[in-house]
Amino acid sequence: MALRRLVLIRHGETEGESSVRFHGSCDVDLSQEGRARMRQIGAELRHQPVDLFVASDRRRSWRGAMLVGRGRPVRLEADLREIHFGRWEGLTREEIQARDPVLYEDWQSGAEGFEYPGGELRSAFRERVARGLQRILASPGHTAVCVLHKGVIREIVHQLSGELLAPGRPELGESIVLTRQPEDGWIRGQRSSNPPCLCQAA
Repeated sequence: MALRRLVLIRHGETEGESSVRFHGSCDVDLSQEGRARMRQIGAELRHQPVDLFVASDRRRSWRGAMLVGRGRPVRLEADLREIHFGRWEGLTREEIQARDPVLYEDWQSGAEGFEYPGGELRSAFRERVARGLQRILASPGHTAVCVLHKGVIREIVHQLSGELLAPGRPELGESIVLTRQPEDGWIRGQRSSNPPCLCQAA
């Protein structure tokens, strides 16, 4: 049976201050605060049947999935790592604006053709996320819990439901639940004939 529920969890705070800094390919680890948040989510999910735990190959992702899964095996999908921000890697929004004011304005305004300077092309990012997502969706079982990155979660939600999440979402440690409906495709939320996931839908 194909998967029918995805619980998409953004990893917690990191030692690299992911709450204020842009880490794409940088392999920063979870902070103590981030680990505590992942353990909390794991406790919330402990009574829910989960068939698959998924993470990217970045430490903040797979370590978070290990904590949420409470020792269960975690499947690594390298294609679900965050986009590479190029020369903006590790910078805050204010630092980016000071160093690249013109590109910063293009980024904020959603200018056509914008790309991260020296980073991964956004089209390539979308394509590899789609590859990783299709492998996940082809997995047996009902529910997959995926501890991933902000940009990856936003892209998965858009690819499956067509919805664009509000700027800033998901926040660190936030969960987004997607449910497959027989006729309507994927929707954001928990509407299903099956018991809802305890992880808060957003």
